[in-house]
Amino acid sequence: MTLRVTNTLTGETEPFEPQDPDNVLLYYCGLTVSDPPHLGHARSWVHVDVMHRWLEFLGYDVRHVENFTDINEKIVARVGEGDLGEDESEVAQRYVERTLADMRSLNLLRAEVYPRVSEHVPEIIDLVETLVQKGYAYESNGSVYFDVTQFDEYGKLSNQDLEEIESQGDPDERSEKRHPADFALWKAGGVGPGEIAEHRHEGAADPEDACETARTWDSPWGEGRPGWHIECSAMSMTHLGETLDLHVGGRDLVFPHHENEIAQSEAATDDRFAKYWLHCELFQMDDEKMSSSLGNFVTVDEAVDRWGTNVLRTFLTAGSYNSKQLYSDETIAEAEERWERLERAYEAAVEAVDSADARTKVADDGFRGAIENAREAFVDAMNDDFNTREAQSALLEVASAINGHLADRDEYDYRGLREAVETLEELGDVLGLSFTGDTTGSADLSGDVVDLVLDVREQERADGNYERADELRDELEALGIEVQDTDEGPTYRLPSE
Repeated sequence: MTLRVTNTLTGETEPFEPQDPDNVLLYYCGLTVSDPPHLGHARSWVHVDVMHRWLEFLGYDVRHVENFTDINEKIVARVGEGDLGEDESEVAQRYVERTLADMRSLNLLRAEVYPRVSEHVPEIIDLVETLVQKGYAYESNGSVYFDVTQFDEYGKLSNQDLEEIESQGDPDERSEKRHPADFALWKAGGVGPGEIAEHRHEGAADPEDACETARTWDSPWGEGRPGWHIECSAMSMTHLGETLDLHVGGRDLVFPHHENEIAQSEAATDDRFAKYWLHCELFQMDDEKMSSSLGNFVTVDEAVDRWGTNVLRTFLTAGSYNSKQLYSDETIAEAEERWERLERAYEAAVEAVDSADARTKVADDGFRGAIENAREAFVDAMNDDFNTREAQSALLEVASAINGHLADRDEYDYRGLREAVETLEELGDVLGLSFTGDTTGSADLSGDVVDLVLDVREQERADGNYERADELRDELEALGIEVQDTDEGPTYRLPSE
């Protein structure tokens, strides 16, 4: 069975066929770094991570790009709050650091790059200029808007009729636009106090003072800031080219964000922007989605500290990416019980396979057959639109087979147990579960050891051995230790912090 995915663009479940049979170009719409990441973000992260892992399992080389939106009025609204920073750039940097640490704590594979909007303003301006030159966009009072009436297929992702789409953007933009559904590609000026009022937290700077710290850039239309939608188009095409294989994001981004990405990208390139659009369903808490704006969230670091990475990933993969999932004490308790079943069976199998009772000439055909059937069920489930719910059930079948074999015999099937152990390790890794205690990107290192390594690195830099110094930094970051160079010297953050 080949991999099949549910494509939001067509509404169909289709065979997955990337442009290059050996490579997959995967883009995930990342966070606006204005709040601590919460379990709603973690749910999408984990499912995208599982997609990445399964595609590699199938033999593809995966080029995975995930952005950070580090220019936004919500970020400006937090300037001066606590120790978050005194300008938009500092606040964004603080939350990028925290987000990366949370990603490592969840045992996520690293993306190839994590582009930031602030680093891609030249590419954004170039893309906007192309759209203006081709007649798809127009300037108005220093801002630039995409003309939705010029793109014949507008609405094809969200299945909306243009005349039924309500006005997009801020109310004060309406007088500048030709059509209410036109959307901003470039916004004149900076951020006004009114834009951040609803997002301001207690203790943050005065709105007028905070707005003075918002970043702006020169452009052919005057000083301003990029619009939200154009950012992802510019970043994804910079790092992955004009046509992506997989574009993944939350269900709440189908409209307007992803609809607008398609329109502006395809208008600029005259080519398909993405072959497959996959959307993660929302995370529910008491009939509402979990979100920062609603304030009904559990942060990632709180959840990891309380339950641990394996329980969280068991919980988050208990439902498929495109099915709604409820967060509650009961659903977490169920995940804890499932992980404990898997862990106990794994440990029992390891103990048995290393014991004197494991025999090379004992063959339990029923046991071996159950392991093989579970493996086939896991593969079928993952090829069925990344169905992690059924894949997890297949792992539990392996655990049941182990328990049944050990309970029925005084002498154990050594080869069968080896196969069971390796199956749990290999397939568990697809779901990001670690039976051995080793997790990608994590480090069991004390602060004293990290300090020692950084001291060596500083000495190498002082001696002019910059290549070796960079290698030491890369080795620390490969263990999930985020290093930041400051005027006062290097600082770091361990994965569990």
